[in-house]
Amino acid sequence: MNAENVHQDIDLAAPDLPRESEDVAGPAAPGSGAETAFDTEAGALIGPEAEFEPAESESEPAEPEFERAPEPATPPTGTMSAERLAAKALEARLLGGERKLRRREVAAGAGLSLLSARKLWRALGFPNLGDEDVAFTERDQSALSTIVDLVRDGKLTEEAAISITRAIGQMTDRMVVWQIEALVEDMVQEQGVPDAVARKRLVSELPNLIDALEEMLVYSWRRQLNAGVQRLAVRAEAGLQSSEEGREGDEDDSPLPLARAVGFADLVSYTSLSRRMNEKTLAQLVQRFENKCAEIISVGGGRLVKTVGDEVLYIAETPAAGAEISLALCRAFTEDEILPQARVAMVWGRILSRLGDIYGPTVNLAARLTALADPGTVLVDSMTAAALEQDERFVLVPRPAEDVRGFGEIHPVQLQPGSGRGLILD
Repeated sequence: MNAENVHQDIDLAAPDLPRESEDVAGPAAPGSGAETAFDTEAGALIGPEAEFEPAESESEPAEPEFERAPEPATPPTGTMSAERLAAKALEARLLGGERKLRRREVAAGAGLSLLSARKLWRALGFPNLGDEDVAFTERDQSALSTIVDLVRDGKLTEEAAISITRAIGQMTDRMVVWQIEALVEDMVQEQGVPDAVARKRLVSELPNLIDALEEMLVYSWRRQLNAGVQRLAVRAEAGLQSSEEGREGDEDDSPLPLARAVGFADLVSYTSLSRRMNEKTLAQLVQRFENKCAEIISVGGGRLVKTVGDEVLYIAETPAAGAEISLALCRAFTEDEILPQARVAMVWGRILSRLGDIYGPTVNLAARLTALADPGTVLVDSMTAAALEQDERFVLVPRPAEDVRGFGEIHPVQLQPGSGRGLILD
């Protein structure tokens, strides 16, 4: 879970709340018919609709499961600030209503043990809560039921349900942090207010944007899902077949399921530059770098996997597409009046795609080649060069052999533009 999670939902935070044991709900007795596989180490979501166990101790009787906390008294008119009222109204709109349910009530309403529900909440990245925290709404219960029903109906396995839930939690967490910071930065620049004022003002500005942002989120998800199906399912076999050329079958990446051009672009002297910049200038540099990378990679038909500080990792479906993107990135940074030059490397091979990231020897070799590249140049390995040598759009210049940790002796090849205009940006 990212650090921001703890602060996104202020009323959910439980200061100094001791960490609970995993079996706080109490495991079902063997043979009772109430136990589920999900409540074991492996985990399972399928269980009796009313699976629900009280928390008990030897010294104290358990409190009734569904006893709700008394509704807080309505504060006298005028005692709550306008900022607090706006924040409460925003929360109710985002959460689908007032917080009225405890965690045990939500779990029972979805037909789950508390342990099962907590596994899903943790996958989403939610903070830990106690039994007495009135923190949930009916929408929380509905969401819990949705994912559980997919397992009960046999549409997902329990492991897949947890993995998909974690993907949703991690991606939306990063997305909302990005969006909030973008809105705050825009208010600081356009309205001329300090950062702290902009963050408070966001609470009153955000309600006008929620519906539009939600609509764009669903639209983008559907488009990206369709594109992902095409890349990772429909065209996957064709990519593997095209990657067979020049291979002997005993390469380290042979068992991996996807053929991709994997590239890295690394800004030169970024560390020393960042030390001489103030916060605002550094933020503008990073944003300019990421925006330029995202634009070039998407126009070239590739996918930006991730950015880490001064480095970007990207993939493309063919060696030619990867080469076009790599040359365009190198040229863009060389010509940019603000950004420094970049070292770029690209390798055509096979990868494993998991958790939104990519893995395998191809990725590692591309990273090693990046470190060998001179500023303002693109390097490929000999196998990638062989896949590109008949393409007039590229010129390949062999370089001396290098001994690379984990790969032994390799033969880098410098990639240069040949005939044609290269990747054209609108």
